[in-house]
Amino acid sequence: MARLIINSDDYCRTSPISRGVREAHRQGVVSSTTCMMNFPNAAEDIELALKETPELGLGVHLVLTSGPPLSAPEAVPTLVTAENRFPGLSEFLSHLDQVNPEEVKAEWRLQIEKFVRVSGRPPTHLDSHHHSSYYTKDFFRAMLELAQEFGCAIRQVTAQDSGFLRGLPKMVGETILAYAPLLIREFNISTTDAFYASFYDEQATKEDIIGILERLPKDGLYELMCHPGYSDAALEASSTYNRQRERELTVLTDKEVKDAIRQLDIELVTFAVLG
Repeated sequence: MARLIINSDDYCRTSPISRGVREAHRQGVVSSTTCMMNFPNAAEDIELALKETPELGLGVHLVLTSGPPLSAPEAVPTLVTAENRFPGLSEFLSHLDQVNPEEVKAEWRLQIEKFVRVSGRPPTHLDSHHHSSYYTKDFFRAMLELAQEFGCAIRQVTAQDSGFLRGLPKMVGETILAYAPLLIREFNISTTDAFYASFYDEQATKEDIIGILERLPKDGLYELMCHPGYSDAALEASSTYNRQRERELTVLTDKEVKDAIRQLDIELVTFAVLG
């Protein structure tokens, strides 16, 4: 039997996104999510998840490119803008070679520690917003060290259906295959057998997700990434991926998708099975 983790990124990005993720779990097929701990609603949204969706897997979505840092700005000068916030993706990549990896690890540690403090448990796994933990060898090593320290899994490095992780900038994607497998073996960190990243934007349709389900091998553990949620004015002002989340939510709660999972004998699980 294939085991599948349907993981929603961006929990805690906004409360409407978090509400949509919980709905996609209760009424649909989402089994896991990862939390952005640097947003002010994070503690409240996690408490709601523990109360309303106790079986939903909860990991940490490590952040460097959205919102404010948890660190004091003066402690992470290479990570923040003049407004003491993380830069957007393009700006971050433009000075990637100037970023101090020690600051990255220290900030990520605070994000994980806040999750543990709020939830009362370690995260099931780590992944990262805009896949920033895969941008350099030092970033990836920091993520693996933290995963080892907190005893959790990580997201697979490459996507089964699109080669590099969807959204991973080409300038960094071409180097990761050289160092990632070696570091994963060095740290012996658990991950899935494969990762599916194509369910996104125009490809986030009922037909596309059922196609992925039908192509899953009959055995093994896999992750499918998604981004359901509800949009609002604040999200639309700060992100180009807003109303698309509501379309994903509709697909992920569709009866035909739920029926396909049952008919194909796929077991929905969380990253906790790797622990």
